[in-house]
Amino acid sequence: MQIEQLEILNFLKRFSPFKELPDDLLQHTAMQVDIGYFKAGTPILRFGEPLQALHLVRSGAVETYRRNGVLYNRLSEGGIFAEQGLLRDKSVIFPATAIEDSLIYFIPAECFDLLYKSDEVFADYVEIGDTQRKKGGVLADKSSNDLMSSEVRQLISRSAVTLAADATAQQAAQLMQQESVSSLLIVVDDSADAALVGIVTDRDLRNRLIAAGLDYQQPVSGIMTTELECIESQQFVFEAMLVMLRHNVHHLPVLEDGKVLGIISIADVIRYESQNSLYIVSSIFRQQTVAELQSLSTELASCFVRMVNEDANSRMIGAAIAVTGRSFKQRLLELAEQQLGPPPVPYCFLALGSMARDEQLIVTDQDNALVLHNDYDPELHQDYFAALAQFVCDGLDACGYSYCSGDIMATNSKWRQPLRVWQQYFTDWIEKPDAQRLLNSGIFFDLEGVWGQLRWADQLNQHIRRQVKANPDFLACMARNAISRTPPLGFFKDFVLENDGQQNNSLDIKRRGTAPLADLVRVHALSIGSAATNTYERLLAVKAAGILPKGRADDLLDALEVIAMVRIRQQAIAIQAGRAADNKVKPEELSAFERKTLKEAFQILSYAQKFLKFRYPGGRQ
Repeated sequence: MQIEQLEILNFLKRFSPFKELPDDLLQHTAMQVDIGYFKAGTPILRFGEPLQALHLVRSGAVETYRRNGVLYNRLSEGGIFAEQGLLRDKSVIFPATAIEDSLIYFIPAECFDLLYKSDEVFADYVEIGDTQRKKGGVLADKSSNDLMSSEVRQLISRSAVTLAADATAQQAAQLMQQESVSSLLIVVDDSADAALVGIVTDRDLRNRLIAAGLDYQQPVSGIMTTELECIESQQFVFEAMLVMLRHNVHHLPVLEDGKVLGIISIADVIRYESQNSLYIVSSIFRQQTVAELQSLSTELASCFVRMVNEDANSRMIGAAIAVTGRSFKQRLLELAEQQLGPPPVPYCFLALGSMARDEQLIVTDQDNALVLHNDYDPELHQDYFAALAQFVCDGLDACGYSYCSGDIMATNSKWRQPLRVWQQYFTDWIEKPDAQRLLNSGIFFDLEGVWGQLRWADQLNQHIRRQVKANPDFLACMARNAISRTPPLGFFKDFVLENDGQQNNSLDIKRRGTAPLADLVRVHALSIGSAATNTYERLLAVKAAGILPKGRADDLLDALEVIAMVRIRQQAIAIQAGRAADNKVKPEELSAFERKTLKEAFQILSYAQKFLKFRYPGGRQ
């Protein structure tokens, strides 16, 4: 076999259906192959013309079309086409055009017929066709992915039952019995457009009325829950479940265009999706010791893998893992208070970074802080909060959230301060930025309250937005900091790989991909005063503000998903293989399509960084 044929043989071994062929058939095929070159935009096959070979994309990209000109399929390296025509009358059914400069391998019709008759796997592969294979995969995923892909409105089986706020508790119970429901939405009056003011459940009647020995004739407004958790009808079922589990509520009003569409319960979710990967959140709050939480944490990796295999997108996975992490924190704080007693002054425990952005993955450390009441007195209260922080951070480490190497934790007294001190921190960082303060800003300006006085977290976020608006030079400094980490692309758009002695010829997709993307989006979000924390939601706000060139926001949304999903899938592959997951990616382990799209995503990130420098010039650092 000549060198050219050996190269063809090695190529065939990489792609289905050829890699499944016996060695003798594979070698025979490699010796029959011819090669053709087509420039971008050149027709490869025209409808109805005689077919003499199976076509295999060696390099480049090809599109096939239906006879009416509608796109049928898009193929890259390793993709085959013309198989349907060969199976019928040896004429072209789907015309094909090169959309990039392309090398095509031609496998003669006689060789195709031999493979079809001799090998069952090959025959099945070409009979099904690529488009049908993809379709089958989607349908298969859909059956296992209802929780992730279905909207909340699908759970509503009837209109919500409402009751006026001045009705009696007894009337509420009677109405619930009559309608066979476990909850009522309480409105101002009985009019069609009445405002929603609360909810009463059978649990409220039991705990707040009967157990308390109250008069059944008292207004239902006296026992209703007024701080309502609601969800929009177009949100996903898994989001509804997360809200219920995190806030420990069993019923959620469903809104559409600001009006109540219906109400769903945890039982509705369970009936709809009896098996899913998110019930770990509910289990967390039933654990009574750190050891029990630790044993439960081992399930998180399995949950992560199941979500990836169920084809959840990066936003779903990031949100689910982040909510799980915040739930671990919350339960540890509850256990700490049980052990240490009630806090001497109120506090708010903060999640920072990816957990606050709902972008956390399976490989993570802990970033957290404590906001204390302004009455905090170190001499009187320091020991309690130091012990509380130590309990929580040690517990998180035991549960797989390793200690922060930069000591961004509540165990560090610098990050355990009264609200007024935090406000001063942020003011100083914004008014007088330097390298360390900019680094701190990139961490602490993504914050969310986990437990305690959650409104303080909102106050701090509002403080940040006000200070940034009053100090526009700060954005220029943040922009300069955001472009310090560039995507790993060389002059010729090839990957620039790292050699650290452990992961040879790899790239750190977090440090060179998701992190710089989150950094630059944060700058834009701060510039428009967006209250969003999640990078996806920030991008939507930036797009609505119109501060980016036309189409660039959509490009960044696509790039965010591509980079994030490559990172996610590589971690899932590592876990399934029994290896420790990390953020390193070896391009040779990616498919040709993944490598191509990842390069395109990095290029979009590079353009976005250049625009950032243009939009926020100057600054001091």
